Amino acid sequence: MSSELWNAKRPQPFKLIQYHLAVSQPLSTVPDEVCAEVHGILIVRHYLTADDLVRFPKLRCVVRTGVGYDRLDRKALAAAGVKVANVPDYGTTEVADHALAMALSLRRGIILQHDAQRLPGAEWKPLNGPPGIPLSGPIVHRPTGKTWACLGLGRIGIAAALRAKTFGYRVVFYDPFLPNGLDRALGITRLFSLTELFSQADVISLHCAHTPETHLVVNDTTLALLPPGAILINVSRGECVSLDAVERALRRGRLTAAGLDVLETEPIVDPPPPLIQAYRASEPWLMGRLIITPHCAFFSDEAVRDIQIKSTETMRDILFDNLDTNVIDPSSW
Repeated sequence: MSSELWNAKRPQPFKLIQYHLAVSQPLSTVPDEVCAEVHGILIVRHYLTADDLVRFPKLRCVVRTGVGYDRLDRKALAAAGVKVANVPDYGTTEVADHALAMALSLRRGIILQHDAQRLPGAEWKPLNGPPGIPLSGPIVHRPTGKTWACLGLGRIGIAAALRAKTFGYRVVFYDPFLPNGLDRALGITRLFSLTELFSQADVISLHCAHTPETHLVVNDTTLALLPPGAILINVSRGECVSLDAVERALRRGRLTAAGLDVLETEPIVDPPPPLIQAYRASEPWLMGRLIITPHCAFFSDEAVRDIQIKSTETMRDILFDNLDTNVIDPSSW
């Protein structure tokens, strides 16, 4: 939201400081004279630590211009009396669409056939896996009768679950923090353990926050529970998935395919992890089996506009109207 529009709705005077940092630039690079003036911060993907906090003596509010807030030291912020808020509803449809698009592109073999047809002398026939690469199950299958498993069922998880159901998937989910009865309202099946979830998942789709409980929840142990031919979709947080474990499962054929919008470390640093190296080198064993997008599941022109408006409105509500719009409970994750 522009300062003019904000002023029109809330006539209190304010100063808007636009200080753009690259994702790789820490908050410690912001000049002290800027920090000294700030009452509220709109933050994108940067870390905010206890050391950063002491440089903002007037700070009252931090609004994360997105959903996740695991890069903010909320314990230190709470101790300093600084409210933390997010924007939980700006890109729900985009992220859910992205999850389904990746899964269907893999499961219909679109990526596989596309990769194969780019090769010199490619045969004009369909494939169901990279030539000569043994897999635990075929890449291409019909959704009807297969199981789409959601780890986490918040706004985006529900949107993805309903889309998957429309395509014919049997939808199951695991989310211990939800009240009873939601499964009945949505016409899907609730499971009560990670073991149950992974053991039934033809598609395992992550829609959870990054917490101590979900840190590296996708690992060698949980991937080994998957049925033959399963695929992984992650549009939540990269820290929830061990990239090395995914590389091992893909290389062994235990995991048939994966679509990853988020990674453990963003942006990718040199030297890249082994899976990224193999992906960038177009190694034959990965043909049609891996999609990587640069944390863009949220992205559309409409979603960007929503982020700008909703994050600014949230800041206005907290700083000027003393409301708790989208404020995160310091004790929650």
